[in-house]
Amino acid sequence: MSQPAPTISHFPVVTSLDGLPDDIRSHIEGVQEKSGFIPNVFLLLANRPDEFRAFFAYHDALMEKPGNLTKAEREMIVVATSNLNHCHYCVIAHGAILRIRAKNSLIADQVAINFRKADITARQKAMLAFAEKVTNDSHRISEADYEALQAHGFEPDDMWNIMAIAAFYGMSNRLANASSMRPNDEFYNMGR
Repeated sequence: MSQPAPTISHFPVVTSLDGLPDDIRSHIEGVQEKSGFIPNVFLLLANRPDEFRAFFAYHDALMEKPGNLTKAEREMIVVATSNLNHCHYCVIAHGAILRIRAKNSLIADQVAINFRKADITARQKAMLAFAEKVTNDSHRISEADYEALQAHGFEPDDMWNIMAIAAFYGMSNRLANASSMRPNDEFYNMGR
């Protein structure tokens, strides 16, 4: 007797791109063309078009813009903070993206488990320590935290980006956890 296929989420997900608003369908098709599959987060949020647009607009503003943080470092922040928030979906999905962007098959597991022991730079560890504090103790952030980042060459815009990515994924992690969103199987082997 075979087991039923696991559900993607507690909530309904889009099962066909037909009938979606053109901008959302086009966005999803672009992701599918690039990755070869549709990440489940797109299928879940597509049922809520206004939230889909807002979520991915802010995601792209944080994760895709140029700046002193590399795309791999941005993904490190997501993986480390998602682990702190016990977000299965984001650790797996963004771990895959991190492996690809860093061109390192080990880094995502190391960062997810304990970034302090990961094979990353002291600068990156400082970045993740700040992201951890944003995630767990943002009310305790002080000038000393900014000075520690500045000592590693981070500029105010970098500090804002670290903070904003950690905060955005705090929200994203909670949505993924509470909705029981399952990571796509494809993510597990990507970048390995």
